[in-house]
Amino acid sequence: MGRKTQHCLLLVLCLSGLVQRSAALVFWTALVELSYVNSNNVTEDKVCECGVYGRNSPLEKAKGIVTLPKGDPKGCGPDDVYNRNFSSPPWIALVKRGNCTFAEKINAAKRQGAAGVVVYNVDGSGNSTTHMSHPDAEGIVAIMIGNSQGMEIVRLVKDGTDVQMLIDVGSPHGPWMDAYWLYFLSIAFFIVTAASIAYFVFISANRLYSLSVHRRSERRLKNEAKKAIGRLQVRTLKRGDEETTSDSHMCAVCIESYKAGDVVTVLTCDHIFHKACIEPWLLERRTCPMCKCDILKALGVEGEMKDDISPESPAEVTVITVTGEENMYEVPLTDPASPDPERQPYRYDNRAFEGDSEAARG
Repeated sequence: MGRKTQHCLLLVLCLSGLVQRSAALVFWTALVELSYVNSNNVTEDKVCECGVYGRNSPLEKAKGIVTLPKGDPKGCGPDDVYNRNFSSPPWIALVKRGNCTFAEKINAAKRQGAAGVVVYNVDGSGNSTTHMSHPDAEGIVAIMIGNSQGMEIVRLVKDGTDVQMLIDVGSPHGPWMDAYWLYFLSIAFFIVTAASIAYFVFISANRLYSLSVHRRSERRLKNEAKKAIGRLQVRTLKRGDEETTSDSHMCAVCIESYKAGDVVTVLTCDHIFHKACIEPWLLERRTCPMCKCDILKALGVEGEMKDDISPESPAEVTVITVTGEENMYEVPLTDPASPDPERQPYRYDNRAFEGDSEAARG
């Protein structure tokens, strides 16, 4: 992976982490709608966006009759805190902040079947609220409202008024003004998306470029192979030629014996093949199927490929294969270091074969 690619991935991860951290600072307000009949027998409806959903509360609606704890308004304790249960009509617990954790207050109401829990702030805090955290009490709608709104509802309930409450999802809010928060998330999302698209475009372009280079190289090699094929010897076999009189001579490409009238191509290594068989082979591989001799090198038709050949490439050595009962050995016919190959004796790694040869000469 290149350095630029690593930088792109690092940028994407940083931006993703920044977006996640910003999302963690977001909190949702709650719409609180109250409905009750006043002392003049008139139904009053009040709506305000004055609640804040807890960190672990589902962002859902909740509706029911407001219910206060039996004794302590803070609603703490393991015993039954309310005069209602699961068989009662839907109800919402209204408890005061303090004495125990938010989770304990919420769980106490949840155990008795509350549809939601509303926590109002401590005395003297006015209408201020906080973003409650209650990781041990999930699965129930829980919001916080200010002390002033909470005490007003408490007075109504204590006077015997049935107060219906509807809790609904409000608006998201962050550490900045809403508009700036939305702008930030939009820009961050755009940057992350653009970086991802740019990365995939870069990878795709790099692959297309490599494929184009490979195709150009293949076309160039095929053109060089066509030039080399045009310089190879082509002849027609006649009756009585050695290739047509022996079944041991056959085309290594199609594995068929030669017949009089067959048109064959003679490679630079003196191996012959059917012309129709060897030409497609040479266009793709450019080497003899039997000895792997490179016709481009042998005929000097290398073109631009000549500069790509490593000067340290080992010299080609013609080999024969000697097989015994178990092992196979490749034996060079000549010593590459010798200036006169004819003066060098043939050497065999198979000692049994070498012994048989000496016995035959003796």
